[in-house]
Amino acid sequence: MTKQYSVFLLILFFSVGIVQAQIDKNSALFLELKKQDSIFFDRGFNRCDMAYLEKSVDDNLKFYHDNGGFQDRKLFLERTKQNICGNPNQKPIRKVIESSLEVFPLYNNGELYGAIQSGEHQFYIREKGKEDALGGQAKFTTVWTKKDGNWFMSDVLSYDHGAPKLNGADNIEQLLKDNHIPTLGLGVIENGKLTQIKVFGTLDGKASAAYNSLFNVASLTKPVTAMTVLRLASLGKWNLDEPLYHYWTDPDIANDPGIKKLTARLVLSHQTGFPNWRWMNKDGKLNFEFDPGTKYQYSGEGFEYLRKALEKKFRKSLEQLASEYVFQPLDMKDTSYIWNGKKDEGRVVIGYDSYGKPYDIVKNKTANAADDLITTVEDYGKFLVAVMNNELLSDSVFEAMKTRQVKTKANKYFGLGFEIYDLGNDAIALSHSGADKGVNTIVFLLPKTRQGLIIFTNADDGYKIYEPLMNQYFGNNGKKIVEIETR
Repeated sequence: MTKQYSVFLLILFFSVGIVQAQIDKNSALFLELKKQDSIFFDRGFNRCDMAYLEKSVDDNLKFYHDNGGFQDRKLFLERTKQNICGNPNQKPIRKVIESSLEVFPLYNNGELYGAIQSGEHQFYIREKGKEDALGGQAKFTTVWTKKDGNWFMSDVLSYDHGAPKLNGADNIEQLLKDNHIPTLGLGVIENGKLTQIKVFGTLDGKASAAYNSLFNVASLTKPVTAMTVLRLASLGKWNLDEPLYHYWTDPDIANDPGIKKLTARLVLSHQTGFPNWRWMNKDGKLNFEFDPGTKYQYSGEGFEYLRKALEKKFRKSLEQLASEYVFQPLDMKDTSYIWNGKKDEGRVVIGYDSYGKPYDIVKNKTANAADDLITTVEDYGKFLVAVMNNELLSDSVFEAMKTRQVKTKANKYFGLGFEIYDLGNDAIALSHSGADKGVNTIVFLLPKTRQGLIIFTNADDGYKIYEPLMNQYFGNNGKKIVEIETR
């Protein structure tokens, strides 16, 4: 313990007299200190009104920061001007977590002369043309003293800096509110087991969303389709390298020699040469944009092509095949490619655009191998646990699934059905995401630490909360994933 910190504790607990119990949050003093805190940070920190800041801190200010060290008044003002206000194009913004605020009055001979205020606050990065991005969180303890009717900040402790702490419901709900996300489905895997299932928000803006609420998870459909195919391969019923034209050829490309190169392996690793969707072409027809197997290009059409080959070979729908080989073995009772009005209507989460306008629910009558799977956090958690613990595949197929089939960018690859992040030190993350109108979803598996994370959101901007949640649950590994993705 430093000498300066010891002196500060003496100030708090001896020199000032007895500290009273926390006061009522509706009391005049609590509301006054809440106002002082708000004005101080809004004007001095967020808007960089240095003249106001200089007037509001005591001449003998003592500021203790767990990372930045001790600062007197002069150094505190200098660092604020340089580090907080020095780059207006990327400005830190402070927001208090109001539910965390506490105030303890300070008396001397029965006369109020100050108060101790404590709480937690979060820090955002504000960039022009972008929504504020949540970057960190810390605790604070402030001594306010009253002189000639004015309040001054005289002693400050700023500590426990780190990633946003989102375990508490209040903090997650604030995160959703700040980012205008109506609903969040969150699943946490620890030690290879699904340990947390939480759903925050509402189904439709009114009714509370239950833990078994149904989400459209967009392209998180693809890993489920991939696992169905890999399961068939593990059982010797399907060859990953057999040409698909043995079972299906799309009329649009029937005369293209590229059809003889298409295999399930190339589909699952996105090396077909197809566009993402044929409707993106002016003529609306399927085509090869490059020779199959020569490079990476994400394609939903590839998965649909594979679906048609599967259904021709096995004379069963993809829904039937997935139910038999994945859903039933894993007890995924709430997962389907097909809309079931009787079962789904009252539990489905509505999607919203960035203006809060609801989208229509997608109600597929036939399976799409690449999109629109309906599932719950619990069911998808069961699926990911089975992937991590290899409950469905042969050892050789499981290793192929995790093998880098094609490079997509630095330290990032596609395996069979999952993206692979190289985290260094023989550690990887398996991942996939999904994005449609009113849907942003993402999942991660960290095989080495046996951790996993499921994030389902129902908003066009749902991706904005990925980073703080990843930082919270994965720590440095989460930061590594973000660095790879944003590099």
